[in-house]
Amino acid sequence: MNNEAKKRVQDLFEGMEENTLSVTDPEWVDIVANFSQNETVKESKLTQKEQMLCILSALLGCQGLGEYQNLLYAALKSGVDPVAIKETVYQATAYLGIGRVYDFLVATNRIMEKCGVTLPLAPQSTTTEESRFQAGLDKQVALFGSGMKKQQTDAPALRRNINRWLADNCFGNYYTRTGLNDQEREMITFCFILAQGGCENQLRGQTAGNLSAGNDKEKLYSVVEQCMPYIGYPRSLNAMGILDEVTEQLVAGADA
Repeated sequence: MNNEAKKRVQDLFEGMEENTLSVTDPEWVDIVANFSQNETVKESKLTQKEQMLCILSALLGCQGLGEYQNLLYAALKSGVDPVAIKETVYQATAYLGIGRVYDFLVATNRIMEKCGVTLPLAPQSTTTEESRFQAGLDKQVALFGSGMKKQQTDAPALRRNINRWLADNCFGNYYTRTGLNDQEREMITFCFILAQGGCENQLRGQTAGNLSAGNDKEKLYSVVEQCMPYIGYPRSLNAMGILDEVTEQLVAGADA
């Protein structure tokens, strides 16, 4: 492990229980530490908070619970707001499902309490059962355009339930919460989707949503690069291909 990686590892993970892999697999630890804590970090255009939220979101997406716990400790130690972390886990529920998020939420609570965070955190909800549909639809329109309204009126009858749930649950229950802004919420959603794989159509839509929210192509490339050590090259390259495809289509549409 080179000196820069060693210093970052010490700064972020000092005080955490020692990983036995450093004893059994020191060469592997050196390789991944140099790459994930030095080489990719040096090239990042993201803030420390954005880096951590991207990595935690990617680990949620690929179900890397062990490394998630390591990076959660590092995120808290580096000053990332516990509310932002909790909001990331909550929002993952809409994209990964209760079954894949439950164990991460339990682990998050355990590590936060171990780090001195008092739970529960302050409420972040801004909607009621009655207001969440309209608030969620408004958020969809702001990010994805007025065509989202037609999903509630013109979609096939068999799609009406899920379209309503996308508005009132996915966006009305989660995107309307405080603790993260629209750019951050779109960024972490992009990470959930790229990390789990097999959701290319949804990744195209979230790429457009990110661009609409103000996360440009260069920033999204940096997001993928930060996720890459944790999710591997194939899914990262797929995401970059979709980024290129969507941005080229938008440029072509603007020029038409």
